[in-house]
Amino acid sequence: MDPFDASAAAENLARFYQTLTPLSLTRIDAFYAEQAQFKDPFNDVSGLPAIARIFEHMFATVETPRFVVTTRIVEGRQAMLGWDFHLQLRGRALVIRGVSHVRFDDEGKVLVHRDYWDAAEELYAKLPILGALMRVLRRKLSATEG
Repeated sequence: MDPFDASAAAENLARFYQTLTPLSLTRIDAFYAEQAQFKDPFNDVSGLPAIARIFEHMFATVETPRFVVTTRIVEGRQAMLGWDFHLQLRGRALVIRGVSHVRFDDEGKVLVHRDYWDAAEELYAKLPILGALMRVLRRKLSATEG
């Protein structure tokens, strides 16, 4: 019987993200393998230092970032975590919704982390100038009339 507990690993990772601060980021090695891979719409990196830099950049560029994990689906050595990312950008509150697909190693550390979220809908469309352009494009490209 495999002693690995993916549900516990997913819960620990969810808790890490929901309590993430610049200080707790120093403990990323407790959750990610040394050569873990991380990919999202803006980044594709390997290794703990590179992954940590993504979150350091997040803390440096947006105000009050926080994750709320809304869904956990675990199968074998992998999990899908649905989340809402709350932030403020230039004083404006935003929520980005997405999902992370993670695969764990034998120690319950993340080997592969892939974030899926729609940058066009979840971010660009909510910005003043780009949002207006996105709405025009959506109307032109939509199969529905209106």
